Amino acid sequence: MFEAHFQTFEDPEGGIALTARLAALREELARRHLTGFVVPRADQQQNEYVPPSDERLAWLTGFTGSAGLAAILPDKAAVFVDGRYTLQAAKQVDTSAWSVESLIDPPPEKWLETHLSPGARLGFDPWLHTTAAAERLAAACSRAGAELVAVDSNPLDAVWTERPAPPLGAVTLHPAKYAGESADDKLGRIRGELARGRLDALVLSDSHAVAWTFNIRGADVAHTPLPLSYAILPKDGRPVIFIDARKLSNAVRDHLEQTADVAAPEALTQQLADLARTGATIGLDATTAADALSRLITAAGGRPMRGADPTALLKAAKNTAEIAGTRTAHERDGVALARFLAWIDREAPTGALTEIDTVEALETFRRETGALKDVSFPTIAGTGPNGAIVHYRVTRKSNRRIALGDLLLIDSGAQYEDGTTDVTRTIAIGTPTDEMRDRFTRVLRGHIAIARAVFPDGTSGAQIDAFARQFLWQAGLDFEHGTGHGVGSYLSVHEGPARISKLGTTPLKRGMILSNEPGYYKTEAYGIRIENLELVVAAERPGAEKAMNGFETLTLAPIDRRLIDPAQMTGDEIQWIDAYHTRVRDTLRGSLDDATRIWLDAATLPLKG
Repeated sequence: MFEAHFQTFEDPEGGIALTARLAALREELARRHLTGFVVPRADQQQNEYVPPSDERLAWLTGFTGSAGLAAILPDKAAVFVDGRYTLQAAKQVDTSAWSVESLIDPPPEKWLETHLSPGARLGFDPWLHTTAAAERLAAACSRAGAELVAVDSNPLDAVWTERPAPPLGAVTLHPAKYAGESADDKLGRIRGELARGRLDALVLSDSHAVAWTFNIRGADVAHTPLPLSYAILPKDGRPVIFIDARKLSNAVRDHLEQTADVAAPEALTQQLADLARTGATIGLDATTAADALSRLITAAGGRPMRGADPTALLKAAKNTAEIAGTRTAHERDGVALARFLAWIDREAPTGALTEIDTVEALETFRRETGALKDVSFPTIAGTGPNGAIVHYRVTRKSNRRIALGDLLLIDSGAQYEDGTTDVTRTIAIGTPTDEMRDRFTRVLRGHIAIARAVFPDGTSGAQIDAFARQFLWQAGLDFEHGTGHGVGSYLSVHEGPARISKLGTTPLKRGMILSNEPGYYKTEAYGIRIENLELVVAAERPGAEKAMNGFETLTLAPIDRRLIDPAQMTGDEIQWIDAYHTRVRDTLRGSLDDATRIWLDAATLPLKG
C-alpha cells in the first residue's frame, strides 16, 4: 500500500570490506610524497547534502553521517565525528583500521598536532575546505613542525576508480508567483550591499544563493532543489553564472541570459583570476567559499574579503509571496499529517507496524497531495529507545516494531514548490507512563513559551533559547541540540543565518521562518520532540517603546493530548493549546475524508471540558 520514492533504508557498506581503499590511498599519497591527507565530508560549496560524486568520506571509511572528517597518516587513521554520530561511526567503520575521535572537543587539529612528525607533509584539497578550516590545519601543522600542502588534484579521486559522474539535474525556473521578486530587483538589492561593503564584486559560492538570486531551482542533490553552480556579481555590469549547460533547457538559458551571462563551471577560475588582476576587492562567503578561491584571488593580485554573504540575510526574510506560499504549503501538509496521524492511531496498537512502515506511509500521504517534489530530509522515525537517538535514521537492520507502551517520535518534512515544511510529533502508543507525560508536558510548555514569545526588534535566537528549556531545567533536565533553525522557501530546510540556539547571534527579522523544536531524550528508553515552524511577525503592544516581534505558527497538526498533563500548565498555556487545536481543526476539516475528520475532531478537543 505504502512506499517511499525519496528515501531508502539500505545499510551502507562499511567495515573491513573498505580497508583495501585505505591501503590504496596510502600508496597514492606515498607516490605523491605526502605523509598524510585529510578528507572532509564536504563538496566544493559545503552543502548539507552532497552528490554521490562527492561522498569521499563515506567511500573511504563507510561512515555516512552528515558531518565528519578523516585524517590518514602512514601508520594511523582517524575518523572525526560529533556527538550525534559516535555510536554510528563505531558501527560503520573498521575500528581495527580507524580510530573514532571527536570532531568538536578536542578538534581534529589537536590529534594532528600530536601525531604528525616534524618534517611531515600533510595534504589537503583546497576546494573542499574553507579558508578558516585551512588556517586551522596550517596552524596545527606548524605546531608539529610539519607542512600543510595544497594539492592540485585530490589523491582520493585517483584511487576511486568507480566514482560517480557529477550530477546533471535539470534546472527549472522558480515562478514569480512563488518567488515574489524578480532577479533584477534582487540584484539591485545585492549591489546595494556591495556598495556598503566597498566590494568590487561578490562570488556566490553557495548554490542556495545562486538559486535564490536568479529564481531557479535544480535537482543535483537529495532533498534540496539545488542547481550546483557559482556566480560572480560585479558592482557594475552583468553577473556571470557558472553552470553546466547540459542542465539548461533553451527556455531556462534564455531566461537567465536576460540578466546574466552563462558560462561553463571550468571558466570560473579564469574569470575570477582576470577580475583579481585588476586589483579588485572580491567578497567571499566565509562559511561556503573554498580556500582555493581565496588563494586564486590573492595569487592574481586581488584582495579577497571574507565575511557574510549578503544574500543570506536577504533570502532569510521571506517576502509576501513566499509567506503566502508557505501558508498554503503548510495547509496541504497538514492534511497529509492528519491522515497519517489518524492511520497511526488506528494501526499502531495492533503491533503490526514498524518504523519503516511509518516512513513509507507518511511519504505516501504527502505524495497523494499531488504537489510533493521531495521530502525535505530523510524522515526520522524512532520508536522506544530509537527515539532517544536525536538524528536516528532507520535502516533494514535497525528497523524496530512499534509496541504498546512506546513513544513514537517522527520528524519529517516536505518540499513543495510553494514552501518547505518540517514538523515533529511524538505519539503515545497505548497508555503512556506518568514520567512520559511529565517530560512531554515540560517540553510542550517550552514549545509554547517560544510560540508566545514577544521580543524587541533586534533580538537574537540566543536570547530566547532558554525560554524553551526553563521547565526542563526546573527538573534538572535539558536537551543537547538547538531549539530551532531557519527554513528556506522551496530551498534548504536548514537555512542560515538565524537560529534559536545558544549560538544564534543573528537578529530575528520579520519574514524569517524558524523551527521551534525543544525535546527530551532518555537514553535506551524514549525520545520526545515537538516541532512547529514559526514565522517572525510584528507584535502590536499598546504603549510599547520599541518595535516588537512575535511568532505566527505555520504548522498545522494535532499535538498528542494523551501525553499532556494539564495540571502542570497555566491557564494561558492551556488556552494556547486549545486555540491551536481549534485552528488546526477549522483549517483542515473540510479537506479530509469522513474517518479522518472524526479522528481529528477527537484529537483536537479542548484539554479541559
